[in-house]
Amino acid sequence: MFEALKSILTKVETDYADIRHETKRETTITFDGKELTEVGSNTTDGYVLRVLKDGGYSSVAFSNAADHEKAIGIVLENARLMAHFTAQPVVFAKIEIAKDDYAPTLHEDPRTIAVDEKIALTRKYNALILKNDKIATTNINYIETYRAKNFMSTEGSRTREELITTRISGLITSHDGNLFQNVRAAVGGSNGFAILRNRDDEFENKTRVAVQLLRAKPIKGGRYNVVVNQSMGGVFTHEAFGHFSEADLIENNRSMRQKMQLGAHLGNDIVHIIDDPTLPDQLGHYRYDDEGVPARATPLLDNGVLVGRLHSRRTAAAFGEATNGHCVAEDYRYAPIIRMGTIFIKPGKVTFEGLLDELGNGYYILDAKGGQTSGENFTFGAQYGYEVKNGKLGEMVRDINISGNLYSTLKNIQAIGNDLKLSPVGGCGKGQTNIRSCYGSPHLLISNLIIGGA
Repeated sequence: MFEALKSILTKVETDYADIRHETKRETTITFDGKELTEVGSNTTDGYVLRVLKDGGYSSVAFSNAADHEKAIGIVLENARLMAHFTAQPVVFAKIEIAKDDYAPTLHEDPRTIAVDEKIALTRKYNALILKNDKIATTNINYIETYRAKNFMSTEGSRTREELITTRISGLITSHDGNLFQNVRAAVGGSNGFAILRNRDDEFENKTRVAVQLLRAKPIKGGRYNVVVNQSMGGVFTHEAFGHFSEADLIENNRSMRQKMQLGAHLGNDIVHIIDDPTLPDQLGHYRYDDEGVPARATPLLDNGVLVGRLHSRRTAAAFGEATNGHCVAEDYRYAPIIRMGTIFIKPGKVTFEGLLDELGNGYYILDAKGGQTSGENFTFGAQYGYEVKNGKLGEMVRDINISGNLYSTLKNIQAIGNDLKLSPVGGCGKGQTNIRSCYGSPHLLISNLIIGGA
């Protein structure tokens, strides 16, 4: 493959060019209720060619190698136009040239597992849920995605990397008369098929929660001190903070760029946030981004102070900061954009019981359920929660939304648990879908959080 890529690059007369060829294979199995409604697999591949010429940057995607000369003509013409109409010439930060062939260690390669076995395991978990007569229906999916990426640049970089992601996840719907409640269950990761085995407890536990929600009372709206679990803390870290650590999102936003200056004191001194795609066995693990830049652990918030941000080669040059390997594409159809890898709040030293004791009275909020951000403000749903009285868990509550301001919430994090947990399945829809976007957090004690409810 590298000889073919080299042959294409030698025909590109430009200051800089790179080309990525990618093969993508997806397998999907779906149960709707008791019925197996889908079993499918498809393999596709394609190329992305990027060029930088006279300060103009452009990219083109094409699926047939025979079309490469046409693609070269298109991308060079677009780069010429960009150079003419762009006020600020594009510059790429210098990087270390990489030559590597990398595949992560897998605990059972899912490509070696027969589809019958994948169906049987998905059916087993679906049946565990449906055993309960309070469950109205399910939508449970097995999804496996394999990507093999070959990257080459005119600077001399040449890397090949495999990414394999598997998960079994979906929606559990319980009912009692006209009342319906939904809970999501998920297991998965990027370190092999073995992580999907022997996970009965996850699906049985989420089934119990779905049934218990039928008897839960709606939460009463107001301002409360709360403990949030790792899922809620991780979504807050990713959505409310993480996106503003992506240089392209603040580059032309004068207000946010002013607030997100390096050295700004944004949060409580106990808060440390890092993005680290190099962590092995995690959903967000990779060695090279789609610009051929080695992934690097990047501290973002240290003692509440902003100390870093995530970059492409272009934004690293524009900001005068170091590259860190955070420019990733959804697949062969797209040029890469800045994305989080594995972002999380570092753990503290407080036990979960200690957090509840310190909370005293308030709520324990669990498991993110969608949401949105608007500038520095956020609103997230939660699947369920519990009243906390005198440091003890009480009745279950439902219909929960939490909202707040990024900066005040970072400052209102009063204590951090010692129990970091990273998401087994992720996802981010910034411009392109990234199923490997991983986030996490320990339990967090947050004061004065706005809870929407009855």
